[in-house]
Amino acid sequence: MGIPHPIPYQGSKRKLAEIILRYIPDDTQRLIEPFAGSAAVSIAAAYHGKARQFLLNDLNVPLMILWNRIIHQPNDIATGYQYLWECQHGQEKDYYTFVRDEFNRTRRPDYFLYLLARCVKAAVRYNAAGDFNQSADNRRKGAVPATMRSHIARTSQLLLGKTTLWATDYREVLEAVHSLDVVYLDPPYQGTSNGRDGRYLAGLQYDEFIDTLKSLNQGGIGYILSYDGNTGTKRYGKPLPNSLGLTKLVINAGRSSQATLLGRDVITYESLYLSPSLITRLDASSQLYTSLSSLPLVSAL
Repeated sequence: MGIPHPIPYQGSKRKLAEIILRYIPDDTQRLIEPFAGSAAVSIAAAYHGKARQFLLNDLNVPLMILWNRIIHQPNDIATGYQYLWECQHGQEKDYYTFVRDEFNRTRRPDYFLYLLARCVKAAVRYNAAGDFNQSADNRRKGAVPATMRSHIARTSQLLLGKTTLWATDYREVLEAVHSLDVVYLDPPYQGTSNGRDGRYLAGLQYDEFIDTLKSLNQGGIGYILSYDGNTGTKRYGKPLPNSLGLTKLVINAGRSSQATLLGRDVITYESLYLSPSLITRLDASSQLYTSLSSLPLVSAL
């Protein structure tokens, strides 16, 4: 049935997860995602047995409440979603607006899941007050309840009893990292998230983030970082300093869906960075050579 994917989320690494997993060492005890989002990498890692434990964190509290419900009460959240999905028939646009207003008032996780399934490009947007304000994609009604229930149930089976959930600043999460952990960092693109941005509850400060990476290096922590990329001639993000000693891989992520909508055929490339300690662990098991040589879509820079 493939890897489940219960939360539709713009920027999800679902399509790239299988490539990212190649760089998780075989001795990994725990995989940590400080910017969890849809947790696509952790779900894929659980599916393939790449880690024994998982720590998912996101500053978005309603998102982490939704994750808690998916993992620990899968039938309840699936039933709540089914009720909302069935109630929308014949009034999809108005019903979406009603649920959005109710979510902003209550922060209920079933409302949030419905909004993510119905909103434009599965893209979360917030106003200055922190309320969800993305519009509905009126061309679709969201995943049918049976499909959503299956994704939720299978995800719960993969993560139940193995997963710790946090909703705090990413730096606090990284204070709890150990040498046999691997951290997968998928922060907001630095080039799009300075200051107030409706896509994120908080931006990412460049200097602060670089200092955090330096601390991870000093602590000998293995991490994988999805940080920047480019679509055609458009590039995202200020370059990372060479002093970090990171190994950069460029991944062909396929055609840009946004460019396709505008009638342009443009390829998106995403950058993946491997920390020095991670390279050492992969080298020790010859896993690095196997990973690089078997992936024609990846080039090292």
